Amino acid sequence: MSGDAQGYGRLNGEGGTSANSPTHVNDPMSTNNPSNAPACRPVSSCDVEAEQEWMRAQATQFAPSQWMRGLTAFPLTPLTGDRIDEIALIRLVSRLVEAAVDSIAVLGSTGSYAYLDRSERRRVVHTAVQHARGIPVIAGVGALRTSQVLACADDAQRAGASALLLAPVSYQPLTEDEVFTLFQTVDAATDLPIIVYDNPGTTHFEFSLELYGRLAALPRVSAVKIPPVPLDADDPAGTSAARAHVAAIREAVGPETLIAVSGDPTAAAGLLAGCDAWHSVVGGVLPGQAMQLTRAAQSGDAEAALRASDALHPLWDLYASAGGSVRVVAAAAEVLGVVAPHCLPLPVKGLSPEDREQLAQYLATL
Repeated sequence: MSGDAQGYGRLNGEGGTSANSPTHVNDPMSTNNPSNAPACRPVSSCDVEAEQEWMRAQATQFAPSQWMRGLTAFPLTPLTGDRIDEIALIRLVSRLVEAAVDSIAVLGSTGSYAYLDRSERRRVVHTAVQHARGIPVIAGVGALRTSQVLACADDAQRAGASALLLAPVSYQPLTEDEVFTLFQTVDAATDLPIIVYDNPGTTHFEFSLELYGRLAALPRVSAVKIPPVPLDADDPAGTSAARAHVAAIREAVGPETLIAVSGDPTAAAGLLAGCDAWHSVVGGVLPGQAMQLTRAAQSGDAEAALRASDALHPLWDLYASAGGSVRVVAAAAEVLGVVAPHCLPLPVKGLSPEDREQLAQYLATL
């Protein structure tokens, strides 16, 4: 457990930033447009900004079909005192860099995007990009109004994000044509690749295969993030139903559009069934374990991938009992000392004391 438990006090009074320091550390408006990144790597090791610009330029020169594969880790957006705790966010991102995840996605559901205003979102993207050390950063831009989505997309591009993650957020139920028009509008307004975020548990919108196909035809739509794949209890590997499901989506979107599975408990099955990437909640706090599962599946080692998933099964059980994953990974980050206690945006609260103790006992075994 010691490898994952970098104590919270380490950057708050123990040889690092003072506990009285403000939790915001950088001005997001100081970020240069990544299109102006230098063509040659800076010589001076002190030129941190230029070095990061150069690394982002190297990362994003490759097609999304290359860097969007594998593990996309979704870190929390930790709060303290109802403000973004950027020191803790930097710590989370740094752990992902150390684990060499394939990409980092901020402002997903795990990143509490729906609870943050525009300036807070801008600061999260900026902070993640500045500390990702060249790993591509995907920014969630879902919002209720199209104008708000466009503003967030523009902010993300200016901050140096490598792609956008867009969910059809709504209060009034949306039609398929309304959702298509949303994506069409954003597609025409951005230079970044777009990932379709299908999360009916939060948006209450169900994508059809036909809509997947229409969206995949848009020039900048590069991937779809799908809900958990179905499992077949009669299949020892649990992948026959998943394979049929992924094959149907692949037929709808075509070979050029990537498919990313979400829903951590079915990640191994989804990857083994042909998904190109895992958009992982647990990967945001336990990236080493998530990378082990991902690389096993990518190499075709079904036994190792399913074994890695089984090792995380206590977390999957807690996901179910806690009504979702975010409370569990937030508590895990707190137990590991990566973030301060009570890091979720109110009125969302953490795990019950009983579940938290169960989680702590499990984490101690890692």
